[in-house]
Amino acid sequence: MNNTSDVIIIGGGIIGCATGYYLTKKGFKIHLLEKNYLTAGSTGRCIGGVRQQFSTETSIHVAMESMSKFVAMKDELGQDVEFHQGGYLFLAHDEEKKQTYLNLIEIQRKMGLDVQYIGVSEIERLVPGINTADLLGGAYCPSDAQANPFLIVDGYAKEIRKNGEIFTHKEVTQIRVENGKVTSVKTKDNDTFCSPIVVDAAGPFARNIAQMVNVDIPIYSERHEALITEQMERFFDMMIVDYRPDGCYFNQKWGKGSIIGCYTPIPNVPGLDLGASFEFAKEMGRRMARLIPRLSNVKIIRQWSGSYEMTPDGNPILDRSDIEGFWIVGGMCGHGFMLGPEIGYLAAECIAEGKPPYDIDEFSLRRDFAGKEVMR
Repeated sequence: MNNTSDVIIIGGGIIGCATGYYLTKKGFKIHLLEKNYLTAGSTGRCIGGVRQQFSTETSIHVAMESMSKFVAMKDELGQDVEFHQGGYLFLAHDEEKKQTYLNLIEIQRKMGLDVQYIGVSEIERLVPGINTADLLGGAYCPSDAQANPFLIVDGYAKEIRKNGEIFTHKEVTQIRVENGKVTSVKTKDNDTFCSPIVVDAAGPFARNIAQMVNVDIPIYSERHEALITEQMERFFDMMIVDYRPDGCYFNQKWGKGSIIGCYTPIPNVPGLDLGASFEFAKEMGRRMARLIPRLSNVKIIRQWSGSYEMTPDGNPILDRSDIEGFWIVGGMCGHGFMLGPEIGYLAAECIAEGKPPYDIDEFSLRRDFAGKEVMR
């Protein structure tokens, strides 16, 4: 086995696989190492939403570019990825939230996004049977979407294998640095892989990987739970987001009608524990039924948990470190799947060309992390 490549990527989720895919397209030989199986981390535990409604020009731009890649993905990867543009609807139950959405819509529309603020009657048309108590309206983008993370990662992986190799169940335990430059990595089973470039795309474990080269990055994991219901007749098309403190977000899976969703726990649950709780199933059911009463008797068939890899300002990190050849692409803050195609493209451009095609200083490792992504 020839264990030398142009780039080693650590992590087999959408970020690592998208980065590997775009580097492969540029002629780089890739070795991707995943300590479990592809999608074993955050990617395989997400609920598949893809949106463009963010609060800064950089994030909006990245999300819109990512969406264009999702649109082309079936043809580009040569396989169906269950992509469907059913939209995203952010509900406003108070004047403050309404004004926040109106302010953000102004920025988003300037960027060319097809988003608008809609009233209660239009929401009732889009979501038959929705509870309109205290509802003032919402921010609606019909071109937002959903897709299947497993099929997308599979498509990227097939392309990577055309000019490289993917090694699953290969846990990196050491990164060797000589004269300030990365040279190789060592795995738990004592294999050594050599390359002048190592990309840390390890998701919830990105900070652990960076610490192997004495680089500290502000990425911290927290647990989020999710569930999916039995199949049912489709009656709404978009991801519904209720940002109230006891709100939630969910949609119907394209083609099958199962409800899939989650909520952000308050307080958050830090760490890498992936346990599931009865409290979540009970509370998520209550929150969904409050919003759409006809969901009261729908059966939950499965629940699980996954990790959000959080940064202090809610934005990802895409940057080279002070160790030559060592890159960090992570801290996706729950947006890794939806931003993944463009983040992978940007990472490949930075590595291959030395700079991104547009300004992404907002994702710098050296930023002050003082801002906040409002649409978290």
